Amino acid sequence: MVQPPRFLIITYSAQGHINPGLQFAKRLISTGAHVTFVTTVFAERRMGKKQITDGLFFTTFSDGYDDGFTNGSGVEKYMSELKQRGTETLTNLIESAANEGHPFTCVIYTLLLHWVAEVARELHLPSALLWIQPAIVFDIYYHYFNGYSEVIRNKANDPYYSIELPGLPLLTSRDLPSFLVPSNTNTYTFGLPAFQEQMKILDNETNPIILVNTFDSLEPEALKAIEKFNLIAIGPLIPSAFLDGKDPSDNSFGGDLFHVSHDDYKQWLDLKSESSVIYISFGSISVLSKKQKEEIARGLLDTGRPFLWVIREKEENKKEEESEEEEISCREELEQQGKIVKWCSQVEVLSHPSLGCFVTHCGWNSTIESLVSGVPVVAFPQWTDQATNAKLLEDVWKTGVRVEVNEEGIVESEEIKRCLELVMGSGERGEEMRISAKKWKKLGREAVKEGGSSEKNLKCFVDKVLEGCC
Repeated sequence: MVQPPRFLIITYSAQGHINPGLQFAKRLISTGAHVTFVTTVFAERRMGKKQITDGLFFTTFSDGYDDGFTNGSGVEKYMSELKQRGTETLTNLIESAANEGHPFTCVIYTLLLHWVAEVARELHLPSALLWIQPAIVFDIYYHYFNGYSEVIRNKANDPYYSIELPGLPLLTSRDLPSFLVPSNTNTYTFGLPAFQEQMKILDNETNPIILVNTFDSLEPEALKAIEKFNLIAIGPLIPSAFLDGKDPSDNSFGGDLFHVSHDDYKQWLDLKSESSVIYISFGSISVLSKKQKEEIARGLLDTGRPFLWVIREKEENKKEEESEEEEISCREELEQQGKIVKWCSQVEVLSHPSLGCFVTHCGWNSTIESLVSGVPVVAFPQWTDQATNAKLLEDVWKTGVRVEVNEEGIVESEEIKRCLELVMGSGERGEEMRISAKKWKKLGREAVKEGGSSEKNLKCFVDKVLEGCC
């Protein structure tokens, strides 16, 4: 009996990596493969009860921070520990599987885990990078490390200075990933070296595989902008129930397992009229200052429109008085107009007919979810790739408007109201965004259907791995 191909997927322990990683695992399983999914003990503990999927197996390793990483621990120390322990675990896992007669076919890894490719190469196993940001961000990093670093650095302090990179739309420095902006390099010191090492590893591979959570019609130029690399679009990596409908039971991200669902927000949405609700969420990592939350609150109240706002719980070790200080001053007034929740199933909310607008930090998962749900956005980027995603949403895909910050880096309530009314209103600009959103919703869903571009790309990737062409 022929054994099914066995893929090993290892992701960084952040929810934004685990979500697309698990969705890609399910796509691989749909081709007849088996997948072993590897993440840290801490991430596995937070995931709780996992959805049972035939052909999907989980294993964990300790990164030395089983109770979670805190900023005070030192990012560089954490990344070093992660590499050392992860390398040991991965090596043992691959060697054990081979000795037991069930060898892995290929190793797939997400961002910040470039050392996985080195482990795979030493053990003579093909590897593939699962790029969980848009293709254009990969291109920007590649150009930065291959002849354009001086151009970018010299212009990055002026947020509106034009930057031309081969094969990419015209950018300004405010559209760059935050790791490339001088004012942020001292804060996120681990980022740039990690991406540089990743590019170096790919440069040294004969035929590197780069799988991108995007689809061909969304980024046709960016996917082909670098001749030496073949970027393969296999997205959008969204649960099947919200895309092709092949598996109605696949109606949540793996990351949804981090939370306990509360159905009252669904009932609340059901009572709202079509395209009337503003949804606000800044992802699982971004932390807004109290001042910024106050400005958002006032902007929402000034619109008079219903809203669903996700405000995450504070860490358990925060003092009660600190939490009280962070409390929004007009919360009671807010809760009369809208609903505030600690968590919700984002793909479910975005798919609800009452949704009219998404105020988002523009993380790539949230960005692509908005596109395939057909929901226009107010782009409110914070860091990493989010500024680039905001640029694409506003100027390339035409599904949103980007907020402007004041001299203190705060988006004021008047600006928030302006953007919301632009997106939700009946004017020409709002109508253009709604038409564009419907277009991308259609194209995104077509990409993953049988015969769609991403579905064909995935099958081609699996076939090449099995043929030993990688």
